[in-house]
Amino acid sequence: MSNTYGEWLRQQRELSGLTQQQLADVAIMTRSHIAHIEAGRRVPSKDDARRLDQALNTGNVLSSFRPADEVTVAERFADALELEQQATMIWEFASALVPGLLQTGRYAHAVMRTAFPPWGEEERDRLVRTRLGRAKILDNPVTPVTWAVLDEAVLRRPVGGPDVMAEQIMHLVSLGESGRVRIHVLPLAQGAATLMQGQLKLMWFSDQPPAGYTEGVSSSFLHDSPAVVQGLHSKYALVLSDALPLKQSLALMRAQAKEYGHHG
Repeated sequence: MSNTYGEWLRQQRELSGLTQQQLADVAIMTRSHIAHIEAGRRVPSKDDARRLDQALNTGNVLSSFRPADEVTVAERFADALELEQQATMIWEFASALVPGLLQTGRYAHAVMRTAFPPWGEEERDRLVRTRLGRAKILDNPVTPVTWAVLDEAVLRRPVGGPDVMAEQIMHLVSLGESGRVRIHVLPLAQGAATLMQGQLKLMWFSDQPPAGYTEGVSSSFLHDSPAVVQGLHSKYALVLSDALPLKQSLALMRAQAKEYGHHG
């Protein structure tokens, strides 16, 4: 994320003689949220920006600032991954591919091979290691609380071939049966469904407002606005209500893995 916004906020705060905690108290925010903004990791919502302007007597400078126009897709993705590591709860929806946080190494390699222009083998290996490293947050048995809703098409598409898919699906089954990740399948028989056009990640934190991340073919957006995040939350709740219950989802996944050749 471009750090222009955060650097400017820090300069104005210091010119006003305020500590991060003092500014947070006046603007009715948490100190850690101020710190994340100044470090360039978050952009305040419109309401937060208005309160910061009032606290710093900066007119509507922060309220009218539009840093998202300066941020590339890659930077937004990096910001979302950084927030993923801080989250206490993560909800995922995927319509085409297994979410990166839940991928196996061989599945991730198969996905990376579809890039265009193609990556070299060394770069592809590095990206896969980075993706697998993200999953270390699941080593903690409690947080982040993680849920995923997968369109059945995610399981039906043989990414990497039958053997890779059998391994990937059984990895999902293992996570689901252990209780570490709650996984639901949105059946193809459901037909048209909310969110089916793309991918969504919702994240909650202990010390800052929730965020949402949506991704398409050549665009991605990291959402901080409370109204937008609430709207995405509602859409997720709707698609979750259309998905199969946990036990039925796990049974469907086991059956699909068996079709791919898993006999364990």
